[in-house]
Amino acid sequence: MSGSSSRLLHVPSAAQMERYVESGLWPDATIFDLLVRAADRHPERTLIVDRDMRLSYRDVLDLTEAAAAGLHAFGIGPGDVVSVQLPNWWQFPILEYAAARLGAVCNPLPPIYRERELRFMLGLVEPKIVVVPASFRGFDHIAMIERLIPDLPSVAAVFAVGDGARAPARPFDELTDSSHRSAPRYRVDPRELSEIAFTSGTTGEPKGAMHTHNTNLCPLVGLLQRQKLGEGDVILMPSTFGHQTGFAYGGQLPILMGGRLVLMDSWNGERGLELIEREGVTWMIGATPFLQDLCEAAERRGVRSAATLGTFLCSGAAVPRVLLTKAHEGLGCAVVTGWGMTELGLVTLSNTDDTPERILGSDGCAIGQCRVRVLREDGTPADPGEEGDLVAAGPSVFAGYFKRPGLTVEAVTADGWVWTGDRARMTADGYIRITGRSKDIIIRGGENIPVVEVEELLQRHPDIQRAVVVGIPDPRLQERACAVVICREGRALGFEAMRRYLEDQGLARQYLPEYLEIVETFPMTPSGKVQKFRLREEIAARTGQAARQGAG
Repeated sequence: MSGSSSRLLHVPSAAQMERYVESGLWPDATIFDLLVRAADRHPERTLIVDRDMRLSYRDVLDLTEAAAAGLHAFGIGPGDVVSVQLPNWWQFPILEYAAARLGAVCNPLPPIYRERELRFMLGLVEPKIVVVPASFRGFDHIAMIERLIPDLPSVAAVFAVGDGARAPARPFDELTDSSHRSAPRYRVDPRELSEIAFTSGTTGEPKGAMHTHNTNLCPLVGLLQRQKLGEGDVILMPSTFGHQTGFAYGGQLPILMGGRLVLMDSWNGERGLELIEREGVTWMIGATPFLQDLCEAAERRGVRSAATLGTFLCSGAAVPRVLLTKAHEGLGCAVVTGWGMTELGLVTLSNTDDTPERILGSDGCAIGQCRVRVLREDGTPADPGEEGDLVAAGPSVFAGYFKRPGLTVEAVTADGWVWTGDRARMTADGYIRITGRSKDIIIRGGENIPVVEVEELLQRHPDIQRAVVVGIPDPRLQERACAVVICREGRALGFEAMRRYLEDQGLARQYLPEYLEIVETFPMTPSGKVQKFRLREEIAARTGQAARQGAG
């Protein structure tokens, strides 16, 4: 067993794996294998559009081989980890494919993460190579990595993309330099570890969900079948490749279907609409705010736009009825809803021919032989329409949490069912509706905010006696984080002071609370736990959205 395989903590039985392959649910290939086949079929077809750069399938394959040669020259081989913290630039998918070419493990990281997150994540996965932007949105990533390097003995080299690369980072061009000898032709098993993707939960630390080549590609197979995507389709991807949506549905889905990928490194509704029209984009996936911004951009133009856009797959938040109407009238596209998670990929999806009531009232039904159940507290199946805990199983189940066997056992049952941490209802014909979360997280525009981590930092503030963080409903982003604080006697805390403190602690900007409420007591259970649902209700009843808020 190879080093990467031995790290897997949850593996289907040999008989199950064979069934998955025979049924076509597992491609039993790597994304690099699929790239080679696609480049052989249509070498001159455009695969990637990044700003003014257009790369054909042949170009991408050549760049992937060059990057693989460079990675190998700097010590990367089967099982080694390459951490990539880049915006949605063409270099990200190239590195994704090059890692697969070598049998290495890609660790995608969003460019918004800062020292606090990266110190833990990079320390856990122990990469040999780290790739960052020289700078992005005014932030100096090289300076950050320079501060981290002394605590990361596994890192042999750092590469920076863009102007201004300097020590300790090497220019990215050195990695793709033609002087490197071709990398050896490794026989890469698609059942081996290919990715470690971090997801936030309630434990106070991010968890590295492990995927094999097969479990990553599996949900895409089901999506292609349900959505009938093919070679003529063009995908616009504004969601970061540092999360699973960008990494899989941006980096791998276009190759699987033989289509084209259009990259966006910063989201803007007007710019998104321009790219849809210029590139003939036919399909998108993203959180509800992306769709809302597109609709508002089209509305400002006063004419029907995005004539080529056939489907927008909304995930991460419910779709308001008015938005469904705006999408149809202003963009001319169908809207479908879906639910998934890093550990499983896309699990449920509604259909383009579902009624508006079904799309508005559900998160779809299972795809690609995934299975979902809603359970009562005693583990028995809930009746149709009854709320309970959502569990899921199937061929896309992840291979466990990296170096966390205890958390893996808690999350995945012996027979392969994943406790999702979500609450849901299910109809008699299998459509689910997410009703809440047993996980203590807040979803802001599709981004999970790790509440426990923020609370722990607030608790260390000298003026705070007790702090909790709750979600405040938001019409655009679904939720915003509100810090609810009991101050120490004779002390006070202002909104801006709280934000500066958290930033000084290294908390990523997207996790900062956007509201602050100072209270004298918390509603408590008899066992001494804060009743957050009551706290949310009390804040809404007393102040609505009038908690002290900054500019965001």
